[in-house]
Amino acid sequence: MPSARLHVCICSCRTNMTVPPVSLTQGMLTRSLTLMGRFTIAAKHHISIAEIYESELVDIEKAIAHYEQAADYYKGEESNSSANKCLLKVGAYCAQLEQYQKAIEIYEQVGANTMDNPLLKYSAKEYFFKASLCHFIVDELNAKIAVEKYEEMFPAFSDSRECKLLKKLLEAHEEQNSEAFTEAVKEFDSISRLDQWHTTLLLRIKKTIQGDEGDLK
Repeated sequence: MPSARLHVCICSCRTNMTVPPVSLTQGMLTRSLTLMGRFTIAAKHHISIAEIYESELVDIEKAIAHYEQAADYYKGEESNSSANKCLLKVGAYCAQLEQYQKAIEIYEQVGANTMDNPLLKYSAKEYFFKASLCHFIVDELNAKIAVEKYEEMFPAFSDSRECKLLKKLLEAHEEQNSEAFTEAVKEFDSISRLDQWHTTLLLRIKKTIQGDEGDLK
């Protein structure tokens, strides 16, 4: 009888045991690493946790938090390139979640960080382009002012296809001309393919044109 009761008890305990989520386990490990001052490794663990929230748990807000924490740790170690990669993930998600001001701040920050780097400066035009699109959704005048600011900050932006597209879109939007807006996007896309992120934001902008059907065809 004692043996039987012990067997039942063990089975019951096994049944009631819950395996801690991977994100929780890694979170505990990350805290230990930060206490030891191993911030680069801790940052990598935060990225791993963020990726779990992205792909498996589909909790973008928590993914954002972990990418931000990873960026902070990388900055502390002066790994600016790695920090920027994390921040760009945050910026992309913030824009998707309509947190445009936060996205703008991130794209402006990364753009400013890269425009003086000989190896990275040509990426700055893309970041200023993304910041401008976020401005555009909020307010047309904001976008005009932002484009002028980015041209002054980074003269190479003026000659970029991205900047020329923005000016065409601003003109079309001011005239409430959805056809001209669509044609400008198509012309750009025929040479430089726009990804889903850009397409989503451009559609949001186009929908603010009166009487627009809300597509880019």
